[in-house]
Amino acid sequence: MPILGAFMVPHPPIILPEVGMGEEKQISATTAAYEEVAEKIAQLKPDTIIISSPHTVMYADYFHISPGLAASGDMAKFNAPEVSFDAEYDNELVNIICDIAKEGGPGKELNKKPSKKTSKADSGEQSIHEFPAGTLGERDPKLDHGTIIPLYFICKKYTDFKLVRIGLSGLPLALHYQMGQIIQKAVDRAGRRVVFVASGDLAHKMKEDGPYGFAKEAPEYDEKIMEVCGKADFKKLFDFSDDFCVKAAECGHRSFVMMAGALDGLSVKGKALSHEATFGVGYGICTFTVGKKDDSRKFLDIWREEKLAELKNKQKDEDPYVRLARYSLENYIRAGKTVSLSDLDKKEWGDLPEEIYNSRAGAFVSIHKNHSLRGCIGTILATTDCVGEEILQNAISAGTNDPRFPMLTADELPWLEISVDVLSAPEPISSTDGLDVKRYGVIVRNGSRQGLLLPNLDGVTNVNQQINIACQKAGIAPGEEIELSRFEVVRHE
Repeated sequence: MPILGAFMVPHPPIILPEVGMGEEKQISATTAAYEEVAEKIAQLKPDTIIISSPHTVMYADYFHISPGLAASGDMAKFNAPEVSFDAEYDNELVNIICDIAKEGGPGKELNKKPSKKTSKADSGEQSIHEFPAGTLGERDPKLDHGTIIPLYFICKKYTDFKLVRIGLSGLPLALHYQMGQIIQKAVDRAGRRVVFVASGDLAHKMKEDGPYGFAKEAPEYDEKIMEVCGKADFKKLFDFSDDFCVKAAECGHRSFVMMAGALDGLSVKGKALSHEATFGVGYGICTFTVGKKDDSRKFLDIWREEKLAELKNKQKDEDPYVRLARYSLENYIRAGKTVSLSDLDKKEWGDLPEEIYNSRAGAFVSIHKNHSLRGCIGTILATTDCVGEEILQNAISAGTNDPRFPMLTADELPWLEISVDVLSAPEPISSTDGLDVKRYGVIVRNGSRQGLLLPNLDGVTNVNQQINIACQKAGIAPGEEIELSRFEVVRHE
């Protein structure tokens, strides 16, 4: 049985009269739209309501599903303890979702994230074939406000349902969509009448005098997300870059993507009911009427095909340094074979830059997948006879020996974006005045402990941040004395 309907809703505590104390009247359009949503859910009469919330348990590499038979929660931290709810969980549906995740989910292997034992689950360990979702690692069983606020409106109209509560993760958007696909498959298997509620505010930086200030990306995000969701044009949800979402300070995008995955391959009619940003945070409400199967709306498959074509086209024009790294990595992952410059077919490779054969230098190989780091290892100083051999060696290490990630699999190779940084000789400096995060990388030392950070990295905006990250990598505590060196790189992409 397909999901009956879906809804995109915000969760501002101030919308509750018990919290707003009259201020809620300033977002009356949001309240009216919420009441309309509640009425629609009552008409659908679901057995179970699934709520995805950014404020329940969240892990970087795992989707947490609330376990147990029931949970309760209140709005005490918003000075309204009288607003409280007791929810009965649909434990059977939760178990089916977990079973499908253990099976690997409905998606393709190439877009899964192999997983080692993860920090959220000291009591369990995942196989590399499992999708990273389940009930492990419960930290706080109480209902969060991202769940309570939708329940506040829904329960005024309808109460004959059980609940499934699912958290978001730090994983890429594609895996949030795939989590939604797993939910859809579980709903079909269980034969439940289910409604999906995607809880999430929009951008938080809508006004200069708002609690989070203003960023130009915020109104851009709100306008774009309301258009995309208002038309149920879910493929465009993948077009929102992480950098853009961070700058807009959005809250619910991954929640909306998970909802879209739960509606994968179904005809959906979207309708935008309201949008307000009175207090500097965007609140948007959309409804989604679900129809029959529609293979033209298998958006993850479409996105994958387009992304693969884009990556293959980009690889045709790769810099020879990157080609070397990819060649080495693919040979090792697919065949367990290490290669050297002497193995290159001159007809295929042509004349490579002289530096590759004649210069010695340290080099770092960085691997990204779906815009997320997947491995990065290198050498500060040369350890081989030439830059080319340095790259061949470090590419394998980046894909197999980075302790932050599991070893790459052959299924992942088509999805990888690779860059190579060739380092200049490190130069000792006496103070941070000699650093520039865009131009120079930094090396920090304390005795035998040493940490390095490359220059011009996304998210690294100042020298102190750059040094702190390098110290963390070295295991050097704040306040310990450090020696500084800087270096420049030539980046090949």
